[in-house]
Amino acid sequence: MFVASPVKTNFHGVGLVRSPAFPGLPRRRPNRVPFSGQVRAVISREEKAVDQEGGEKSSKKPQLVNGSPALFPWQRSKYLGSRTVTAMVKIRKKMKVKLLERFEHQLELLMKAIGQGMLIQLVSEDMDPETGTGRRSSETPVLGLPKAMNNPRFLEFTADFTVPTDFGKPGAILVTNLLSSEICLSEIIICDSGDTILFPGNTWIHSREDNPQSRIIFRSQPCLPSQTPAGIKELREKDLVSVRGNGKGERKPHERIYDYDVYNDLGDPRKKDRVRPVLGVPETPYPRRCRTGRPLISRDPPCESRGKEKEEFYVPRDEVFEEIKRDTFVAGRFKALFHNLVPSIAAALSDLDIPFTCFSDIDRLYKSDIVLRPSEPKDTGLGGLFGGFMNGILNVGETLLKYDTPAVIKSDRFAWLRDNEFGRQALAGVNPVNIELLKELPIRSKLDPAIYGSPESALTEEVIAREVEHYGTTVEKALAEKRLFLVDYHDMLLPFVEKINSIKEDPRKTYASRTIFYYSKNGALRPLAIELSLPPSAESENKFVYAHGHDATTHWIWKLAKAHVCSNDAGVHQLVNHWLRTHASMEPYIIATNRQLSTMHPVYKLLHPHMRYTLEINARARKSLINGGGIIESCFTPGKYAMELSSAAYKSMWRFDMEGLPADLVRRGMAEEDSSAECGVKLVIDDYPYAADGLLIWKAIKNLVESYVKHFYSDPKSITSDFELQAWWDEIKNKGHYDKKDEPWWPKLNTTQDLSQILTNMIWIASGQHAAINFGQYPFGGYVPNRPTLLRKLIPHENDPDYEMFMRNPQYSFLSSLPTQLQATKVMAVQETLSTHSPDEEYLIDLREVQRRWFQDEEVVKYFNKFSEEVEVIEKKINERNKDKKLKNRTGAGMPPYELLLPTSPHGVTGRGVPNSISI
Repeated sequence: MFVASPVKTNFHGVGLVRSPAFPGLPRRRPNRVPFSGQVRAVISREEKAVDQEGGEKSSKKPQLVNGSPALFPWQRSKYLGSRTVTAMVKIRKKMKVKLLERFEHQLELLMKAIGQGMLIQLVSEDMDPETGTGRRSSETPVLGLPKAMNNPRFLEFTADFTVPTDFGKPGAILVTNLLSSEICLSEIIICDSGDTILFPGNTWIHSREDNPQSRIIFRSQPCLPSQTPAGIKELREKDLVSVRGNGKGERKPHERIYDYDVYNDLGDPRKKDRVRPVLGVPETPYPRRCRTGRPLISRDPPCESRGKEKEEFYVPRDEVFEEIKRDTFVAGRFKALFHNLVPSIAAALSDLDIPFTCFSDIDRLYKSDIVLRPSEPKDTGLGGLFGGFMNGILNVGETLLKYDTPAVIKSDRFAWLRDNEFGRQALAGVNPVNIELLKELPIRSKLDPAIYGSPESALTEEVIAREVEHYGTTVEKALAEKRLFLVDYHDMLLPFVEKINSIKEDPRKTYASRTIFYYSKNGALRPLAIELSLPPSAESENKFVYAHGHDATTHWIWKLAKAHVCSNDAGVHQLVNHWLRTHASMEPYIIATNRQLSTMHPVYKLLHPHMRYTLEINARARKSLINGGGIIESCFTPGKYAMELSSAAYKSMWRFDMEGLPADLVRRGMAEEDSSAECGVKLVIDDYPYAADGLLIWKAIKNLVESYVKHFYSDPKSITSDFELQAWWDEIKNKGHYDKKDEPWWPKLNTTQDLSQILTNMIWIASGQHAAINFGQYPFGGYVPNRPTLLRKLIPHENDPDYEMFMRNPQYSFLSSLPTQLQATKVMAVQETLSTHSPDEEYLIDLREVQRRWFQDEEVVKYFNKFSEEVEVIEKKINERNKDKKLKNRTGAGMPPYELLLPTSPHGVTGRGVPNSISI
């Protein structure tokens, strides 16, 4: 049993003065009558009692001051009638601690045990009529040695409160951390007269040394602003004000402030080759990111400093990776270092980056001859600057020394060569979201013809007719039967082609591409013809058409043309479909949700699992992936123009109302509206795995959201009268996507149907959409020839200097056009990391467990239970589809099944699984 004074505490020399238990009762300091004995709070892990020294056996009556009871709460409680409220406080420990931290941890345990670690104060839902605020208990220390729990990661402490019988139900808890370091509060459970009230935390509580303000934790019952109990209404607004900040100064690691900024942190104007334009201005529009407040190092352009190499960008404290997630990244980083540093040293010594010279060079990436065990340290013999560093890398363990064989060649090494596989990946690959139905001919560009030449494509009706003839049909019939499809990157890329091809420091070559596909009656999507375009010159339109051929030369030229299409596809996938349309577009929704919706708000609670880790992964991407000189620039076709291209795509094509799956499919002509079909659309190609599986998940999300929204918004006017909700949607449009704020296509927010559609879009983007275009990166892109991220040569023509070499050794010409070994291994390391499921991942199928801590409403719990059951059925249905031999895009000899939208996944690189959020 521990004994502590409830009146005053001292920690590290800092005096702590308690606030009055009941502000409504006057404090008449001049007339206070002192106690004759010392008053102590006696608290143990068993049943506790708070009384004057001497306990209930004391015969002394309460002392009065001017006819009123003494002002200490335990005396006043006895005078007015009281009840005991018990709080069980659950704290999460850090998974890994350094030696110094371990010592500090033991000291903290001692501090907590004697009441010097944390103070908590209950706030009633009932209003105190004298103060106009919620009734408050005394500030009480959390005491006692922690209770043993089944999960060793958690510690549990207790605290007892004696409150008046008319105190009301606790609606909020004020938490003050007296320690010098932060505390991770998992939850607080209040036991009050037989009732159990949950206060979900899962939040980091800052030290009072960093911020004297107490943290406000609300009970789990969600409520709209108009339904907020009177006693905690002021705290609800105060908590929102605290997370908005004032838009000034540099953010500190302990803070949880959400604010907006433009992308002015990608370049470094101190280095000539690192100057990058600001994204989020009229010339280069973009979604907003989370503000860090770092000082500017340049005003023209206004560029934010990037900090020291080992420093992390600020993200609000609760958005930071947990230790286990961070460890996953560290492991990936070591693997990347092993594969990249050795070629880097070789390149530096020879002043040459090494190309692949034969396919065996590529195969060796998956067959390392070096096998090291953690217990067998090896000396690399490099010595000097690299010696210790390399020894450390190579001694991490054998798992760092080899890449896994990518799924695309695991069972069929030559699948990537075939046209059928090239076409299949447009429907079931890592980027199945650009294919569209070809509705009419001729194909026309929307670019300015004065700059970019004739708008008509070189893929004319005559060219297409010649190719479809091989399938026994005509162009007219193929169009009528909806068998012609197009992947068109012409308008997106042509404005950048000349700039990209002029890059000198790290040369790469590209075209603007269009590809025509034919969907045959046996269910195969086959490429018919490819158009590759350069900017027009005075002599030529520079539009080149490539088609199948039966001679050796045409065969190899066709391979090079497909490689250029794949290179363009990889760049558009990464910069537009992956980064822009999921990561970057989701960030403003997360910022607005935290700034405008209280943690009590039902929409906040619904969205919370779908916002996990996104701000941190985006911050990491700005630091080392999409930044000037980062991995994307060095290893993908657009190079230093990568983010400009992403901005141009945002300007020309991004629309919130078209980001939902059914709307996107209809826009691309891949589905038709049909009220009798699932989700109101019917697929043009039934065997379109991404769309077919995606619609199952979309429907389940939509069903959950509609039930949830109707539950909380039963009054037709409750949507428009919810000022938090309206401010949230207004801020998303007018701040988060500021450059698109005047677009007429933004949905209104007046009805439950409007809200359901908006929320379904957001949850789909964070879960199913991101999973479909992220976790297949290594399974498809890990084999460089299948999906090169850049090419270093244009296709040779007869009068070109390279043509003779091509004719003598076409294999070498093909391989030497691919990324170098250094570029390829860099990309493979990144793709493998981005395709990895960490051990703490949370999945759609487990949403009922994730949401359980938020809700005690049985009806809402039913919605999440039903959703998880639907997702289980979806998993079975997808597995059945993957065994259906009639579905040629899912099954076949050596073909990996389509599992990117399979709801569950083991840890690691699996090519499957739908997490709740964009967490990688």
